[in-house]
Amino acid sequence: MDEDTLRFYRDNAPAYAGREITSRQARLTAFLALLAPDATILELGCGAGGDTAEMLARGFNVLPTDGSPEMAEVASRRLGRPVGTLLFHDLDAVEAYDGVWANACLLHVPRDELAPILKRIWRALKSGGCFYASFKTGDGEGRDALGRYYNYPSSDWLRETYASAGNWHSLDIETGKVIGFDNQWAPMLFIVARKNP
Repeated sequence: MDEDTLRFYRDNAPAYAGREITSRQARLTAFLALLAPDATILELGCGAGGDTAEMLARGFNVLPTDGSPEMAEVASRRLGRPVGTLLFHDLDAVEAYDGVWANACLLHVPRDELAPILKRIWRALKSGGCFYASFKTGDGEGRDALGRYYNYPSSDWLRETYASAGNWHSLDIETGKVIGFDNQWAPMLFIVARKNP
């Protein structure tokens, strides 16, 4: 993980947590529909815990994590339960989760580190497990106006990177736009991958 980007989230945890985001509701609902009602879900980059709260309210068993201890503390207070601090490259679970939800977090992983992290996620999923991630799309890595690193992938580059990281039964990519913390609209890629059963 890029240290300047981590520092941004550490320094801005309260302001970031104060945002109310509803644009991903439909994607979260569609993702959860792919899982059994009592599924175990790992959330990476949970931020303030809004998605975890929704998954818990729907009866799922969720393990929320974030790379920023400050953000994890904010989420812990919101959820009334511990939220772990986990950097992506420290994920070492094996066939432990029915789903992995990684909304708008893997887009900060340096390009040359993404495939090994996707491999760790693939390994952490049970057979047939589902994995959601979203990325700001583009044609090469760079930083936004706030100094945060983004890998800015194309859909073709992501398909190749996912394929190099594991054996996926399916990999679906949709496009769209979201408004970020910088109040700028950004083109996005939304990916749902299913591990081979």
